[in-house]
Amino acid sequence: MKKIAVFMGSARKKTTYEAVREFEKRMKTLGEYEFDDIYLNEYNLGFCNGCKVCFDKGEALCPLKDDRDILIEKMEHSDGVVFASPNYAFQVSARMKNLLDRCAFIYHRPRFFGKRLTVIITQGMFGGGDIRKFLENAGKIFGFSVVKGSVVNTLEPMTERQKEKIGIEMRKLAIRYHTALQRSELPKPSLLRLIMFRITRTTLQSMRVKLYDYDYYLEKGWFGSDYYYDTRISFVKKAIARASDRFGRMIAKNIGDTETNRVGKPLPANSYQTKSDSSIGL
Repeated sequence: MKKIAVFMGSARKKTTYEAVREFEKRMKTLGEYEFDDIYLNEYNLGFCNGCKVCFDKGEALCPLKDDRDILIEKMEHSDGVVFASPNYAFQVSARMKNLLDRCAFIYHRPRFFGKRLTVIITQGMFGGGDIRKFLENAGKIFGFSVVKGSVVNTLEPMTERQKEKIGIEMRKLAIRYHTALQRSELPKPSLLRLIMFRITRTTLQSMRVKLYDYDYYLEKGWFGSDYYYDTRISFVKKAIARASDRFGRMIAKNIGDTETNRVGKPLPANSYQTKSDSSIGL
């Protein structure tokens, strides 16, 4: 039985809740699934204060002692993850955005490879497509294999026709997601993802000041790999990716020059940079 963690960005058990319930019902007709519905409003998750300690020194030193790690563990212990959020002012809900903010160090140190993620957005009128793409992109950077999500209109009061349309959309999403969960292979990276990987790792490797992310990449063996995980990459993609290494070296040089100007000399190679203005965000 596969375990699916569903992160609910709404405190109301109404339209988003009902769409998720319909999705789960459809999934259970396709296979054996256990769902863990996680209502973010029921967890103690403080707002990020922007100190960047998680980037510079590691997430374990975050000054906020709350339920963040519990939520991350739920992702780690699942086979799949669903982000479900209403469209609030053309963005995800504040609770959903805060979850991403508190997990922002994972953008630097991705980890959820092999897990499938999809997205459910509910809205009154329009704008949900961009929100879906935003969450899907966050999932990709976190390391998830992303299955295209769904946007459903839930303008209240809902008609029977609207409910029928939601059922159809959730059935389609369930089929897509179930199919993806049966696959074991990891997706081939797009050229953009491959280039971003190469630029990031070359920057970290070339910098005289070693950031906290450096050891993570070193431990994973990413300084000597073609990508985050073993996958077939065409010769053309590899060649273009190698060419992008020079941009990483340029970034490293610029950061190094800035550091030299500020402190007078570069830090030792085994020192972590903990200054908040030198963290890279690739």
